[in-house]
Amino acid sequence: MTDATPPPQAADAPDGAPGAPDFDTITRDIADVPAVEVITTVAVHLMSAAAVALGLAEGGEHHKDLDEARKLIHALAGLVDAGGPEISPFHAAPLRDGLRSLQLAFREASAAPDEPGQGPGEKYTGPVFG
Repeated sequence: MTDATPPPQAADAPDGAPGAPDFDTITRDIADVPAVEVITTVAVHLMSAAAVALGLAEGGEHHKDLDEARKLIHALAGLVDAGGPEISPFHAAPLRDGLRSLQLAFREASAAPDEPGQGPGEKYTGPVFG
């Protein structure tokens, strides 16, 4: 991922209101971002949010919410399953590894772990064993 594209600058709106976004510039900036970068960025955000919801972040127990973690891991698995073939094995492999780590962490954090194949995202990845 690259930080080469600067954030869009606020411009005057047609009605003269300062600070309104220049939607033409924003649209052009988004159009210049390759799909692989969009997919991997979204995946990293889902991974980070899932890790926090699993209580893996600093001060983890305060943020632990397994219901939220399940949703985030399931969404990540769907994205990796659908987007993986589109972004090449080079980019998809670390996403799959991160997903598997989150699935295992979820199983470990659960008081009553799901049956193999029934955990978050396992609909897409198949059963995950530790």
